[in-house]
Amino acid sequence: MSSYDLKSISEEPVKLPEKKTKKKTRGFFERWFVRFVFLALLISLGINAYFYQRYRDYFSSGSGPIERYYSGPKDAVDKIAIVKVSGTIMPPNTRRILARIKQAKNDDAVKAVLLSINSPGGLVSDSHEIYHRLVELRKTKPVIVHMKSMAASGGLYVAMGAGEAGKVIAEPTTWTGSIGVIIPRMEMVGLADKVGVQSVPLKTGPFKDALSPFRHLGEEEHAVWDDIIQQSFDRFLNVIADNRAELNYVEVKKLATGQVYTAKDALQNKLIDKIGYEEDALEEAMIIADLDKDNIRVVTYESPATLISLLLGTARAADPDEQWQLALESSVPRPMYCCSWLAGISSGRFQSDGR
Repeated sequence: MSSYDLKSISEEPVKLPEKKTKKKTRGFFERWFVRFVFLALLISLGINAYFYQRYRDYFSSGSGPIERYYSGPKDAVDKIAIVKVSGTIMPPNTRRILARIKQAKNDDAVKAVLLSINSPGGLVSDSHEIYHRLVELRKTKPVIVHMKSMAASGGLYVAMGAGEAGKVIAEPTTWTGSIGVIIPRMEMVGLADKVGVQSVPLKTGPFKDALSPFRHLGEEEHAVWDDIIQQSFDRFLNVIADNRAELNYVEVKKLATGQVYTAKDALQNKLIDKIGYEEDALEEAMIIADLDKDNIRVVTYESPATLISLLLGTARAADPDEQWQLALESSVPRPMYCCSWLAGISSGRFQSDGR
């Protein structure tokens, strides 16, 4: 080997292997950096989704109920819409029911509405609001009522939305009636005396705490609340008399003892037109609306809870201010058309399909 070759070999740089620890360290930080970026992206998407939903809730009335196929030819254009009134008639259930009625009214393809009721009733104001919207609906589309296991008090009140032109059909085991008004109230004077509790509110007038459970209700207070209840009671009687062709105010008042009537009793007392099932009610709807059963699609509406509403509901449940608000609301006098002596505590969960 020449001296030139030895020199070239000695001048050639020697490649040393890189340390493995350096590669491992760099790979570790790269993996965690990618994870951090991915986590930050997920959090950002969640925040953006939250504020987008709040934006939509604020600036729009919502997307409304979701229409679901129920029965009949799937390619039929004309529809009969089943509008469910399930559970106690009170918020938030009322809002869902009103949204279904509105959707059925605005859909030109809906030719008739089947009002499916399974409710013990509820708040006076909410029952009347639903009835009022049904009266508007029946001006353009016939309304047929199908009473399921219970359509009592406020449930009967909203059933009158079918009017004289509609039909009210109850199942053989239906309970209805319970015509009347109730304001739930408990008197705990004896209990308060035993435990040494006194309620001493600061008030501006003698009737401001008239329904306090910690003192007896005076004669003047009785008279005030009796008048309030009587006005709601008279409205109930008139609604039935106005919508049942074979009944007048006097005859309805005789039935208005708060008694629950079976389907058989209700038929004898002319509160309903027929005893039957859902298929019978649908058949009546087709006859009244002059529809061909082979060319009619039956649909129903659902109001599913969104992920955002569920998350917000969980957050509100843990909020102390929310709990205080619920406590205050539970003490508010609530006149009710409801088949229950404990109506003010009702949760609206009479039946799960009321969503």
